[in-house]
Amino acid sequence: MSKQNPYDIVKNRHVTEKAKVLEQLQFNSSNPCIKKCQSPKYVFVVDKKASKYQIAQAVEEIYAEKKIKVLSVNTINVKQKERRVRGRTGFKAAFKKAIVTLEAGDSIDDNV
Repeated sequence: MSKQNPYDIVKNRHVTEKAKVLEQLQFNSSNPCIKKCQSPKYVFVVDKKASKYQIAQAVEEIYAEKKIKVLSVNTINVKQKERRVRGRTGFKAAFKKAIVTLEAGDSIDDNV
């Protein structure tokens, strides 16, 4: 079995409003339930065939200089959506995203 390139498994960060809320949960202290969430979570677009173990290994390898440790990976298969452009119907591509939970205190952002 040949070792796969980690950039083939993890394609890019998935940056949306919900993803930013997940990243900032560790800094919110207003709600007692949210106060317990000390582990940062990041969302990535990943290969459709990648397993959770492969995703965890790829994220740790990509961010090896930051010495992060992945605690868990949750995956979601996002189905394709029908879209209309100039009166014609088409589809927005389906993809797989992974929510990666890191150890408390770890971060992949430079400014945090």
